[in-house]
Amino acid sequence: MAEGGEGDGLLRPPLPAGAPGPKGLCSRAGPAAGVAAPPRLGGPGGGGGGGPGGGGGALAGGGPALAGPRGGGGPGAAALLQPESLLDAAAKRVAGSWAFERVEGRFQRIPEPVQRRIVYWSFPRSERQICMYSSFQPGPAGAAPGPGPGPGSGSGPGPDDSPAPAAAAAPPADGLPFRRGARLLDTGAVDNVLQVGFHLSGTVTEPATATEPEMTYKVAISFDRCKITSVTCGCGNKDIFYCAHVVALSLYRIRKPEQVKLRLPISETLFQMNRDQLQKFVQYLITEHHTEVLPTAQKLADDILSSNSEINQTHGAPDPTAGASIDDENCWHLDEEQVREQVKLFLSQGGYYGSGKQLNSMFAKVREMLRMRDSNGARMLTLITEQFMADPRLSLWRQQGTSMTDKCRQLWDELGALWVCVVLNPHCKLEEKSCWLRQLRKWGDMDVCPLEDGSYGNELPNITNALTQSSNHSQDSLARPRRTVFTRAIEGCDLHWQDSHLQRIISSDFYVSPSYQREGESLLFNSQGQPLWLEHVPTACARVDALRSHGYPKEALRLTVAIINTLRLQQQRQLEIYKHQKKELLQRGATTITNLEGWVGHPLNPVGCLFLTLTEACRLEEENGLEISGIQVFPPVS
Repeated sequence: MAEGGEGDGLLRPPLPAGAPGPKGLCSRAGPAAGVAAPPRLGGPGGGGGGGPGGGGGALAGGGPALAGPRGGGGPGAAALLQPESLLDAAAKRVAGSWAFERVEGRFQRIPEPVQRRIVYWSFPRSERQICMYSSFQPGPAGAAPGPGPGPGSGSGPGPDDSPAPAAAAAPPADGLPFRRGARLLDTGAVDNVLQVGFHLSGTVTEPATATEPEMTYKVAISFDRCKITSVTCGCGNKDIFYCAHVVALSLYRIRKPEQVKLRLPISETLFQMNRDQLQKFVQYLITEHHTEVLPTAQKLADDILSSNSEINQTHGAPDPTAGASIDDENCWHLDEEQVREQVKLFLSQGGYYGSGKQLNSMFAKVREMLRMRDSNGARMLTLITEQFMADPRLSLWRQQGTSMTDKCRQLWDELGALWVCVVLNPHCKLEEKSCWLRQLRKWGDMDVCPLEDGSYGNELPNITNALTQSSNHSQDSLARPRRTVFTRAIEGCDLHWQDSHLQRIISSDFYVSPSYQREGESLLFNSQGQPLWLEHVPTACARVDALRSHGYPKEALRLTVAIINTLRLQQQRQLEIYKHQKKELLQRGATTITNLEGWVGHPLNPVGCLFLTLTEACRLEEENGLEISGIQVFPPVS
């Protein structure tokens, strides 16, 4: 799945991954001293900005030019912006897409300035991602105050340059971890910040309250390719999302990178030491933490001295600060166990309002992750589905042959609709879709899997056959294919986005009927030359929902307009048919042409999807207006 908004082309195939090289453990060269070079700032006193190694050339390691409140450029800073160096432009690209192990395997020796800039740019650059992983409530692009040198700092899209959400949400409440972490940062609670390779550590002090004394917590964050891959905090937080202390340290690194001491991976430092220095280093380390590490140190020493030990059969040595391996999954840290526990807890509370609200918040979080093109969206949805399928009430409802409650029905409908969005992802790879298809079929084949209509009673055969009508109904029920809440998602795996007419609809606002039409093309346009999309309406609307959910609001709006034009044309034709057959319909007592599949209350909510797409487009247009002297001025429509 495309992560972090890779590319702007909707159906553009991904670039080939390339052949990774072997990892050279503890074989890097270069000193390990220095401080992270601050980004070059526009305005007085902001030019140059070389890193360790000095100079203002390409290897100076200067960051991108910044302006605005956190750029410090002051009035007229925009006119003094300097382009980022070629080193930084290349390092940003590599840091967002390549594992450092792959860089090591590709080149025999990497100059220290290059290593330093890759390490520098490997930390996440967008506060939106931190906000997303620290609260249930989604935050818009502007909800995270004061982004540091993130996407938009440079000249092109970075790995965290995510598309704007289709609908702006309310900013996070003050009690949420993101706001608390921002307050801790603003009050100077973050200290002792050190970045060693791809590992960030620091301390965060919680101020004393009327009931609690002042507490200082140690926080550690590992990251790779602009994603936080693991977090540890001394507060012992047990939740799905990051605690306020992790947020505070992350925001410190994003907003104040020039104040963070930066070192290359620890293996680089060890490589520069001679035997005496290494012995002194180890002995001082053991002395400093002898009660904690002495047993482990002795065990490792015994293994190293034994020629037949497993540790001597492996070339090199691991380095926790050198970033993830090529084979490691590159995704944001998500506590899977906590997701399972939270969903299990909410389901155990039955139909209480609070539990349903929390589960809907988790569904909204999945949609937010999908919109950011984060692979954890499908991962989190899988964890939620597993707990839904393990709900003990499913067996009870099946045994009793009763329908589930309306609130549960709505939750299951949303679950099924989310899976339709996942499998209709335009950037979905074939192997991913095949994996999801197998999993959906596995869930759908389970006896307790809810049916599409929410009723278990219709599936049970009539064993008495006392009434002919009941017998026929039983036979029809047995002959009818079993449709579960996952059936539509399973059918969605057969859909694709390669239709040329569909691609032209979603890729251009100016796609109209050609002057010369080939055979059959007249059905694709209305009399005004506007494109139509002739597909089963709920399925077509599911495509719109998938585009919205995966961060393509413009494409979703274009397809919505084509669907609405198609519905209007069909309505006009049905009205004409009704006028011609009016007498015959009145004689039969029929006054309407019935749609066999109702759209109101439909699990995929087709009408609501079209309505939301149109209203969100209007809201985005309003938000893009310019405030000038209290008068709202909208940019011209191209």
